[in-house]
Amino acid sequence: MIRVENLKKQYGQQTALDIDRLTIEKGQLVGIVGNNGAGKTTLFRLLLDLIEPTQGSVFIHEKSVAGNYHWKNLTGSYLDEGFLIDFMTPEEFFYFTARLYGLPKKAVDEKLQVFSRFMSGEILEQKKYIRQFSTGNKQKVGIIAAMLVQPELLILDEPFNFLDPTSQILIKRMLKQENEARHTTMLISSHNLNHITEICTRIILLEKGKIIRDITPESGDMKEIEQYFSINAE
Repeated sequence: MIRVENLKKQYGQQTALDIDRLTIEKGQLVGIVGNNGAGKTTLFRLLLDLIEPTQGSVFIHEKSVAGNYHWKNLTGSYLDEGFLIDFMTPEEFFYFTARLYGLPKKAVDEKLQVFSRFMSGEILEQKKYIRQFSTGNKQKVGIIAAMLVQPELLILDEPFNFLDPTSQILIKRMLKQENEARHTTMLISSHNLNHITEICTRIILLEKGKIIRDITPESGDMKEIEQYFSINAE
């Protein structure tokens, strides 16, 4: 579904990302892990055509994402608060996002029921703008908007950040269920290795913009990744 070829992003003399080749097959639930500055967010921004690569290309369904729009209607994403329209209420934002994907209001109301436990009664009917919400609830609004449209491709950057333990459990459960039920291709980044290993079928370890390990949790190589983080902590 996704193919990366000779992808590089530089800022001056600093290389933020340098990937020769990467292929993500449809239906894979891929975890992207790495310490701060590893290139996780840069990779996501390049996949979503939010920044221009220094060289190389990203393809979705064998068509370049650069300057094209074919992939946008099948992609849901949330990277940070910049993806929100904070002068809207959550309801307004959900309806606005859904209209971009051709979903009617009635369909949105039905789909929002799936997220009722995740919202914990703190998102809808609060008569507040998104900017007035806590960081954790803003995170929930962004995640829900990305998943609401039932995309073929879902990209979430650090979705477990700012969430309480119950919400973390719920989002992991929802992601896994969505992947299994609809074969949604997912790319999820996290600093927390435990979250990633619980739900992902493939894990990619980035260091200084390069892929240094690409494994499945069942392969037995997880100890190497755990050791990698342990060594960096010492």
